[in-house]
Amino acid sequence: MLLPAVPPPSLHRGAPSTRIRVADAALRRLWAAGWAEMPSLDPAVLVAKASRRAGVAPDEDRVGWRRRLTLLCDDLEGSARLSGLGRTIAHGQLVGALATRFRAHALWQRHPEIAAQPIAAPVIVVGQMRSGSTRVQRLLACDPRLTYTRFYEGWHPVGTYAARIDSRRLKGRVGLACAHALNPDFAAIHPTSLDAADEEIGLHNVSIFGAAFEAQWRVPSFTTAVERDDPAPVYAEFRRLLQTIRWQRREPCARPWILKVPQFAQDLPSLLGAFPDARLIHLHRDAAAVVASSAALVCNQMRLQSDHVDPIWIGAEWRRKVALRAARTAAARARADVPQLDLAYDDVGADWLGEMRRVYRLLDLPLTPRVSAAMRAYVAASAPARRAPHRYDPLAYGLAPAAALSGEAAVAA
Repeated sequence: MLLPAVPPPSLHRGAPSTRIRVADAALRRLWAAGWAEMPSLDPAVLVAKASRRAGVAPDEDRVGWRRRLTLLCDDLEGSARLSGLGRTIAHGQLVGALATRFRAHALWQRHPEIAAQPIAAPVIVVGQMRSGSTRVQRLLACDPRLTYTRFYEGWHPVGTYAARIDSRRLKGRVGLACAHALNPDFAAIHPTSLDAADEEIGLHNVSIFGAAFEAQWRVPSFTTAVERDDPAPVYAEFRRLLQTIRWQRREPCARPWILKVPQFAQDLPSLLGAFPDARLIHLHRDAAAVVASSAALVCNQMRLQSDHVDPIWIGAEWRRKVALRAARTAAARARADVPQLDLAYDDVGADWLGEMRRVYRLLDLPLTPRVSAAMRAYVAASAPARRAPHRYDPLAYGLAPAAALSGEAAVAA
């Protein structure tokens, strides 16, 4: 139940940090003095700059990315109310995503064999944001018989190589350093590293699609378009991007891929259209906790890029979003003819080994002592006591009153 917008006793920091304010003020002084140009959010400018950076022409749009880009840019100029730092980040993200897109399509034309790369019987973790899906993904990633998307691959799926240096790793390292410098609190919400198993949310960005943008900026027109569009072409492109990552790895064998993006819960029929032989693992957590934790994450991201963030709106929007995804997942599961398994957040927390045994029965794989030991090491290394806790109060987001929640480091994403 939503509550009146009264000042709550929030545990979430209410204002941008000093380092964010300093960075924003410095950017605005540079622009005012004419020493730097304010980054453009005009779609035509972004496309042209991305094309120059990629060194190739834009692709023929078959997934609706141009229309979504226009809607997104309109929202960024309006309802998102970006700060100078936010405008700079948005410009950089969009140019980077478009340049990756154009490089990918040019690469596919030069190397049609990429389309033959096998992505057989992937293990897909389906769950709301903050439902524990990262924990399950990283437990499975302990098994060398399976493979996963590394952080740098998910955000930079198409690389260039010079002097044996992979540009994707370099970009990923720089991106992580910037994120930690500007927003150190995010490490408690979603700890990761360059080579860690991570979600493929960046592959959606390449199609100008998905919740990575919605979780950073208030973009209602873009959000509506993503929820209404037919996502099947986007997931066909998603599959091709995975094939591109596999092709660049030059792996001698095609291990089953562990996939995990919260957006999957919204688009399950199209996801299964792209991966008809998938095995699904469904994560469940109390909806009120999911909404509150999601709102805290989104508020953290938005405050990095805007001085006008409304936590009450965020709480209402993510309550709506969580309900939408739950309804869509339930409808899709009723029609899906693939192996499926349900896991509860609390059950994995209480007995992760017992729950992994259930998963391995679904996968028809033995859970070997070596893999169990690797999982046990991961659990020990990622224990909440070893990291700063993610603390928040649902009241801060206009949600039902509850005791402050904490202890989610490395387990709830």
